[in-house]
Amino acid sequence: MYDRVIVAVDFSDCSQTVIDRAIELVAGNLDILELVHVTESVPKVWGMESYAMSPNELEEKMLEKSKELLDELGAKNGIERRHTIIGEPAAKIRELKETLHANAIVIGSHGHSGWKLILGSTAVSLLHGATCDVLTVYVGP
Repeated sequence: MYDRVIVAVDFSDCSQTVIDRAIELVAGNLDILELVHVTESVPKVWGMESYAMSPNELEEKMLEKSKELLDELGAKNGIERRHTIIGEPAAKIRELKETLHANAIVIGSHGHSGWKLILGSTAVSLLHGATCDVLTVYVGP
């Protein structure tokens, strides 16, 4: 049914649940899964004195750590295609979908980072303007 499926994770405790559901969706065909984590950009509106290192260096460190965590998750689940990206999560996932010509996205039903619970989750943002199937996996309250 699907040729390419993006599995978006946020490294919360629920990430494994999202991955498990994606593997079920593709009936275990791991070759069509693309595991992705999008790290939000560091705000650059404050003066440089607000940071112990430059915002670019901080983003680089965040991206390195995200890659390390995504590699661990991918290896644990047998998913070889992995993408770590900096930017606004919903927009970057949609861009990746276009680049890879994916025809489905699997994501948790909500994020676990403070303001997102109030302002709206990445899953909700992703649904607006989605041009493919989006499976939002219920991951609990």
